[in-house]
Amino acid sequence: QVQLVESGGGLVQAGGSLRLSCAASVRTFSSYTMGWFRQSPGNEREFVAAISWNSGSTYYADSVKGRFLISRDNAKNTVYLQMNSLQPEDTAVYYCAARLSADTMYRYWGQGTQVTVSS
Repeated sequence: QVQLVESGGGLVQAGGSLRLSCAASVRTFSSYTMGWFRQSPGNEREFVAAISWNSGSTYYADSVKGRFLISRDNAKNTVYLQMNSLQPEDTAVYYCAARLSADTMYRYWGQGTQVTVSS
């Protein structure tokens, strides 16, 4: 059983920064590729970033590349999303997700944390 809990969301002005955290309750955290997704009202869920089990590979959506940084601390069973130069378009509920490294689909999801960026 995998449980994911996001934190760190909030209200920030355009140009500001936030760091999201995702704490995983899982026996073997290092077995999972971790990802971040987001969804704003009326829009489909979109991929934001992902990181492999050993941090050897990272992936970013074009919309956040150069501004966001995903990282993980396997000793703490935690994945982070550092978000810089935030813009109103980044406003969304951000979800942490996990999948086994050999899988192609994310199987486990957190409840989400709200990020609101004001102009």
